[in-house]
Amino acid sequence: MKAEESKFSESTSLTSIAEQLNLLNRKIDEQSLLKKDILNLREACLHIDVSESHMYKLTSRKKIPHYCPQGGRLRFKRSELDEWLLRNRIGTQDEIEQQAADYLIQKGKVKV
Repeated sequence: MKAEESKFSESTSLTSIAEQLNLLNRKIDEQSLLKKDILNLREACLHIDVSESHMYKLTSRKKIPHYCPQGGRLRFKRSELDEWLLRNRIGTQDEIEQQAADYLIQKGKVKV
């Protein structure tokens, strides 16, 4: 009985070690990806969290900045992807109210 428990324990610990190694490998890949300025299609999809088919649609419709050097594979500049992600900012309620107040003051509708 102890031999079976020992084998089970070894098997469990090996599985745990393998899982930890896989996790470490994924973390290393993520870290190296963060250092790159130019991304390929797969990396860009991971960066903005979209599928490859959706990314192809965005590029074919020219909705997202991209590069295709000499008709080759798609490339993306990380900084441009970040700007694209942040392009339609929604203001806070306070910001909107301040803009409305500024507008009314500018148009002379409200005196300060």
